[in-house]
Amino acid sequence: MVQRQIVLRARFVLPISRPPIENGAVRVAGKRIVAVGRWRDAAAGGGGQAVDLGETVLLPGLVNAHCHLDYTRMAGELPPPTSFTDWIKLITAAKAGWTYSDCAESWLVGARMLLETGTTTVADIEAVPELLPEVWEATPLRVFSFLEMTGIKSRRDPRAIVHQAAAKIATLEFDRCRAGFSPHAPYSTIPELLRRSNDAAREHNWRLAMHVAESEQEFEMFMRARGEMFEWLRRNGRDMSDCGGVSPVQHLDRTGLLCQRLLAVHVNRLAAGDAELLARRRVSVAHCPRSHAYFRHHSFPRRQLADAGVNLCLGTDSLATVRKRSREQTALNLFEEMRALATDDPALSPKTILEMATVNGARGLDMAGQVGELTENSCADLIAIPGTGKARDIYAAVLHHSGAVTASMIDGRWAIPPPSL
Repeated sequence: MVQRQIVLRARFVLPISRPPIENGAVRVAGKRIVAVGRWRDAAAGGGGQAVDLGETVLLPGLVNAHCHLDYTRMAGELPPPTSFTDWIKLITAAKAGWTYSDCAESWLVGARMLLETGTTTVADIEAVPELLPEVWEATPLRVFSFLEMTGIKSRRDPRAIVHQAAAKIATLEFDRCRAGFSPHAPYSTIPELLRRSNDAAREHNWRLAMHVAESEQEFEMFMRARGEMFEWLRRNGRDMSDCGGVSPVQHLDRTGLLCQRLLAVHVNRLAAGDAELLARRRVSVAHCPRSHAYFRHHSFPRRQLADAGVNLCLGTDSLATVRKRSREQTALNLFEEMRALATDDPALSPKTILEMATVNGARGLDMAGQVGELTENSCADLIAIPGTGKARDIYAAVLHHSGAVTASMIDGRWAIPPPSL
């Protein structure tokens, strides 16, 4: 069957995996990119519809490596807590009052925000699996839904928790979206749940996502078997025998969960050797700068992780953990996260930051070469933003883009058509 072809011309094409191309073009056939280069070369000989995007930068759609779409409508509702344990209590109480419809509406509002601000692929933690697959069908986004699992408060058997999540995933057949497991965090799970989650994920080749070493309280709980989180969880019936003498990262390693399938979220606190252990196990780490600031965590150990060779990605987390100023519109926006990171870590180049929001995120989701870059045979997931100036300044210009994108394409279809169409 002959595939529909379209050639997109832009002032700049920014493939990410190769240098910027001035007066560039991308040729798309069906769902795939078949050529990336200068306009005169990409347009020649292949036919198809030509679309001139004008004074724009054409780049791969952003890959959001961590999000909670369910909580979008909680923006501004929860003030920054004095302790992380207080936050757990706040968010648990807030969730308890929500209906299925509340969660669905919140999810869809968040998905629209991501789409409008340039994300085309998102790794989402799904606390309400009943939303799937209906919410997938309601968005053009490429979604990885990681089904959240805890089980401490309910005292449920880990075998039943994993079986239920696996049974749900088995019902989900959707070409553009995928599902995986999210054991919530080391403190909110027990070792048996982690081992069983890893076994099932390995058997079915599913991805894993987990909050890891997010707070000082979690670190103290595992390293020293004491502190506010340790005492609170012990009072709530958690078996604390897995605590003492190991970091959260080391705890996951002894359960087998520290592996290439894992996307570890936050990783704000490291013990000696943790960064090297994460790199050796080929674990990717997702950093969420605005959420990090909301909790007033100590500096993210970015240099330590990068020097060890850990693949570092960017995520938005949820709007429940983004500070909201009065009368300010707060949105799930990976460009905002990139700028927050640039402010927090001035030593980072705009190019490195943009890689964290594209190719690195793709690698963390086992989608390297498919999303997060514009290259031959990659998925036709791309966005356009206004762009002028010189090629040498293009990474900084992209980093400082604000507002909605001018166009977005996912799987070769316009999710946001350009004004010219």
